[in-house]
Amino acid sequence: MKKNYNYTRRKLYLPEYGRHIQEMIDSLLEIEDRRERNRQARAVIAVMGNLNPLLRDTADFTHKLWDHLFIMSDFQLDVDSPYPRPSRQELTVSPRPMAYTQGRIAYKHYGKYVERMIRSLAGCPDGRAVAGAVDNLARYMRAKSYEYNQEHPNNEVIVKDIKHMSGGTIEIDEAAINNLRSDYKQHFSARPQKGAQQGRQPYQQRRQQQNRQQQHGRSFPKNGSAHRSPSK
Repeated sequence: MKKNYNYTRRKLYLPEYGRHIQEMIDSLLEIEDRRERNRQARAVIAVMGNLNPLLRDTADFTHKLWDHLFIMSDFQLDVDSPYPRPSRQELTVSPRPMAYTQGRIAYKHYGKYVERMIRSLAGCPDGRAVAGAVDNLARYMRAKSYEYNQEHPNNEVIVKDIKHMSGGTIEIDEAAINNLRSDYKQHFSARPQKGAQQGRQPYQQRRQQQNRQQQHGRSFPKNGSAHRSPSK
């Protein structure tokens, strides 16, 4: 007996529809009467729509079914479609490659946008606006450096980085940065100092210690003897 395995059959164009739908479309190519072929093609479209009943009433979904019908027939089926017939060239055109910005980030812990903003401020003629923006950037750089290195940065480093990223056009005073208050949330908590947690006990440990002290002060009667209250 000859067995028909899938690996011996030809490859399906759209495997999600199954081999039975593919065989229906192959049988349409053998119908010579154009009127009968159009009728059978509409019946096959209805069967293909039953696979997704929630979407078969939408116009875009019906258009997609007709496109799949021509694809599964290897663009050889000649029927009257209510939509423009697709061609092999239209579906096989490769998209144009997208242009990605290639650039090296000098200070990764600050991010590329900090460097862009500082460069844009370098050419700004309004000195007061530049000073206010640089103060906000200095706060942000201090917070991002803390998140990246998990330690408080030195203000001298932030002044040097701003000067380097601006090409030497923006110079700020380190004393002005020392007076800045960091308004950004720091996601990493500072490491506890030695001895800071000494003398503190967790609530559960203190509760267990109190229970042991209470049990030690109680007097329990022996087996078979009546409970005696302590004499005053």
